[in-house]
Amino acid sequence: MTVQDVRAFNRFYTGVIGALDYGRHLYAPYTLTESRVLYELAQVPHLDAADLRALLGLDAGYLSRILNKFEDAGLIERGPSENDPRRRRVRLTARGHEAAGLLDERARDTVGALLDTVAMADRPRLAEAMRTIQDLLGEGRARSGEVVLREPLPGDLGWIVQRNATLYAAEYGWNADYEGLVARIVADFAEDHDPHLERVWIAEQGGRPVGCVMCVRDDTPATARLRLLLVEPEARGHGIGDRLVRAVIDFAREVGYRDLVLWTNDVLSGARRIYQRHGFVLAAEKPHRSFGKDLVGQDWRLELRATGG
Repeated sequence: MTVQDVRAFNRFYTGVIGALDYGRHLYAPYTLTESRVLYELAQVPHLDAADLRALLGLDAGYLSRILNKFEDAGLIERGPSENDPRRRRVRLTARGHEAAGLLDERARDTVGALLDTVAMADRPRLAEAMRTIQDLLGEGRARSGEVVLREPLPGDLGWIVQRNATLYAAEYGWNADYEGLVARIVADFAEDHDPHLERVWIAEQGGRPVGCVMCVRDDTPATARLRLLLVEPEARGHGIGDRLVRAVIDFAREVGYRDLVLWTNDVLSGARRIYQRHGFVLAAEKPHRSFGKDLVGQDWRLELRATGG
């Protein structure tokens, strides 16, 4: 493959999308970058500006101009971050959600029109080709230090058990009972799961795993359960936990779950802040003795709505 091959494909695909968008003004009255900002803000109740900048890889000044424009148009509200008063929190207003919803509807219609040109028998081949491009180019980004989310490879499920046991013993003093719990969760998934309704994500950086999360079916109908969110200590503070949780939310919403639930403990304050940022609400809490410690278990719930995706 040569540089010209890649450029030829880019021209071809850009032309396909342009033809579908002809006369439809997919992003109007916003630029593509402004539309990306609206989309990301529509996925969560609120987001710190610094996290939004890192997520989209935007220059601080450029993002500030976009946010100023959105604030003047009544699309967003800004205020101090709940976690750090030096940071600014951004959230969409009702008008902002309407704008994001319109852009999302246009995007869905455009992609739907594109898929209508592909025979049903050819769609699995198309999906596999897309996954191949993502996997191969994603490996290059990972080698350059960028974090990519991918499906587990052989050995990754064992890594989830090992890292959970090691980190929680080191950071919270939990005993081998926790390792046993994680091992059972992972073994149940490996032995019997529906790939259409349940998934595992591995966050990879520089060719090695630095985080993980699971989405599995809950006993309650139409309900998914988020499990085993973990980010390596040296990789924290860069939005990886947010990306993993968002991947679960997007997946659960896309496949038709109505609710997303999770169980955690109150000592896990960093994870709890991530859940709160994504709209999870504390449903119940109860003291318990587990993993060699006195803990307070918490049940959190997120009602899924058909927005974004």
